[in-house]
Amino acid sequence: MEERSKTFADLIPELKLWNHGQGIDIDTWIACIGNFEQAIGYSRLFWPDFVEHDGCVLAAGFSEESYRGFMAQTGGNKRAVESVMNHRHIVDLFGDPKLRPTREQVVYLGRILKDLWSAKLRRDFPTRSITVSFREGEYEDLTDYEITFFQDQLSNREHR
Repeated sequence: MEERSKTFADLIPELKLWNHGQGIDIDTWIACIGNFEQAIGYSRLFWPDFVEHDGCVLAAGFSEESYRGFMAQTGGNKRAVESVMNHRHIVDLFGDPKLRPTREQVVYLGRILKDLWSAKLRRDFPTRSITVSFREGEYEDLTDYEITFFQDQLSNREHR
């Protein structure tokens, strides 16, 4: 548990500034600055809605027009369509350009999202084998850190 606290203190430098420089733990910090509206909003990021469409598993709210366009572009490769339509750049999850996360913060969030989305997809689609991918390479541009998901057994024109 102590190692995890060190990780949070490194990921959230503000923790060290609280309590006249003595710092506070993550749970106390959340209780001080968090609110129900933010928690509800973040729940959509951490536990999103997924839907089945034409044999594909997609993030809810997808664009039917984009789906048709990607299907045409890929020659009907539904796995490729799932992969591109379901991808998110971690740094784009928050629109404020003044936010400048560290690589460690981006990777931490990517790992958490991968675990949570994997659990949610297993729960929602228990008979399907779905991979959630988050590559952790050493990218210069933080925009290159992306998460996506796709069905393992899905191929060209499957489920048509």
